Amino acid sequence: MMPRVNERTHTPHDPLSEALGRAVPIEGGLTEHAVVAYWPALDSYTLDDEQATWTATQWTQHLEDPLLEHPFAACPQDDRRAIFHLDARLHPDDRDLSAAEWAEAAHRLARAVGIETPGDENGCHWVAAQGTPGRLDLIANLIRLDGAWQRQPADLLRRLSDEARRIEEDLHLTPIPTAHQQRCSTRAVPTASTQFAMVLAQLAEEQGGPLATVRGLVEHTAHRIARQPGAAGPDTAHRLELIARHLHGIQQDLDTTAAQLCAAVSPRVADAPPAAHRVAHRSP
Repeated sequence: MMPRVNERTHTPHDPLSEALGRAVPIEGGLTEHAVVAYWPALDSYTLDDEQATWTATQWTQHLEDPLLEHPFAACPQDDRRAIFHLDARLHPDDRDLSAAEWAEAAHRLARAVGIETPGDENGCHWVAAQGTPGRLDLIANLIRLDGAWQRQPADLLRRLSDEARRIEEDLHLTPIPTAHQQRCSTRAVPTASTQFAMVLAQLAEEQGGPLATVRGLVEHTAHRIARQPGAAGPDTAHRLELIARHLHGIQQDLDTTAAQLCAAVSPRVADAPPAAHRVAHRSP
């Protein structure tokens, strides 16, 4: 299982459309069994005589509600982009998971990213959809019901990666190597270029790489400084945010360079033999 965190957005329309594989309609368009998990406290807000299945538009409104109820809520950097979107993909050779298995994976990923805490009734509105084979989308509003901004762990990507490995093991799924490992396969005889490319790939690794760790620490420090009193706090936090963005740009440049090095030497590598293939919950 390969999780990926997408850039936050102002509205849930695009993430939900991507999750369902079609545009969110203005009316109608029942999600049927595409929704496999959601905010646990939602059941206590749902009336017994309400329809058994919500439309995609109703799910969109549910995710937008905290933005409307708390119009001044924002992250420490005064950013109102509160819609968090995570997608996780299975290995192409994996079996089809049941609705219960997708739901378990969704709740575990939600806890890993900090948007679900058992017993927290003032937490985040979130929904997990399984609208594309082998893919799970988790969409959440980081504005809590009490108006506070939901802080996420500084080591978010590392936690996601670790939880994905545990889900693979518990559900007997095929482990997915990182994109860098797929591009620079160790089946080929390593040359100087491929070895250097692997070093660059490790530096640029988004889940657990050294630059990602440093970037997470810088972002975490920026969040803490922004909450401290004093005129210097916001300016310093802003500079740290710029440093984090520069680090992300360096990661992307290193990643591109590693891919180019691997592509340059691949024609000279003998073809390896093909690898052997390893022989819905209702919404409210």
